[in-house]
Amino acid sequence: MAGGGEAEEETRVGDLPEACLADVIALTSPRDACRLAAVSPSFRAAAESDAVWDRFLPADVYRANLPGLAPAPASAGKKKKVFYLGLCDKPVPVDDGSMMVWLEKESGAKCFALPARKLSLPWEDGEFSWRWTPDHPLSRFAEVAQLVDCTCLDIYGRVPAAALTPATGYAAYLVYGSAAEGHRGLSFPDQETTVEVGGRVVARHAVCLRPDDAEARKFRGVGLGAAPRRPARRDDGWWEMEIGRVAAGEAALAAAAGEDVVASFEVLGWYPKRGLVVECMEFRPV
Repeated sequence: MAGGGEAEEETRVGDLPEACLADVIALTSPRDACRLAAVSPSFRAAAESDAVWDRFLPADVYRANLPGLAPAPASAGKKKKVFYLGLCDKPVPVDDGSMMVWLEKESGAKCFALPARKLSLPWEDGEFSWRWTPDHPLSRFAEVAQLVDCTCLDIYGRVPAAALTPATGYAAYLVYGSAAEGHRGLSFPDQETTVEVGGRVVARHAVCLRPDDAEARKFRGVGLGAAPRRPARRDDGWWEMEIGRVAAGEAALAAAAGEDVVASFEVLGWYPKRGLVVECMEFRPV
């Protein structure tokens, strides 16, 4: 300091009150908050505080007071983080078990899984089209749907656009498997998926649940003209097919209008089909 006085002590960001640091960190993301916690003890205290993690918890999910997710005993001021991580690691049932919800760990965006019971399935032959199988060893739900026999196959699932996390794009997925005795009619490349928002088609794709090159040669020229999308094997043992995506802007407009996001899978050909096992349809942020 000029004049020989004592130098003023420099104020650093880490010297700010914890509440101020928490307000700033809460404007970032869960991923950034975890990184900032490694900067210094003062940053850690702020980054792990309830003031920060309360901002990352979707208000509707937190208010639901989901059973089994009450925060475990934790240090004072860190219960919201424990609750948040619990929602990331363990999907929980909501709406009387009609749907599963969890959070994407890095962003905090909501993910949804609609069980087979919540989907619209074809019942052209009454109860004999599908068989409800309880306690499937791979399923998160009480039962899955197994296709016994049908000629017309289309599957629909819907979520209110307002339920999706704002400013976030989403993709819909069909989660499925095959019956132990095998399948029929699922290898032909005359299948398509569609995503609609408020009745407007925003995505359409040619797909094939059980790709078979020999069957594909028989159907050359059939379908949408593009090579069909192929499924991906999941770590939990199921297969998943991406149905399509909804951009953040489209979802926001639909939410404001009170509209639904509808995802569907359809086989265009009318021939016997059997052996498909449907666990759920998921809507996840992208």
